Amino acid sequence: WLRETAFRARSGHFAAMVATVKGKPKSGRWWKADGDRKSNLIVDKPLHTSWRKRMKQREEKKALKEYQRQLKEELDAEKEEKRRRIEEHRKRKEENEKKAEVVQVIRNTAKLKRLSKKQRKNIRKQ
Repeated sequence: WLRETAFRARSGHFAAMVATVKGKPKSGRWWKADGDRKSNLIVDKPLHTSWRKRMKQREEKKALKEYQRQLKEELDAEKEEKRRRIEEHRKRKEENEKKAEVVQVIRNTAKLKRLSKKQRKNIRKQ
């Protein structure tokens, strides 16, 4: 039987089976996978990229920058428009308040001296 197995192994009959069967690892850690050498794992990028590839990357980068600039301009325009609308609203509100005020004209300037400090703060010239 042993001779027959050896003959079959030499003839390639068991070759696939023999290649896949492994013994118990020396460390005893059967759950650990076989590690590859570090030199096989590291794949360096090529030191020199092609001209077309560089030009393509440059164009993509340029297009991206242009898109970002466009978005920023739109946002700035929106902010400026909002600020302008708020300012207009504030001015309109002030004007309406002035129109709605009930004004009492002080003809006798001697009364001004008798007014308290708080009342004097509210007085405006026209």
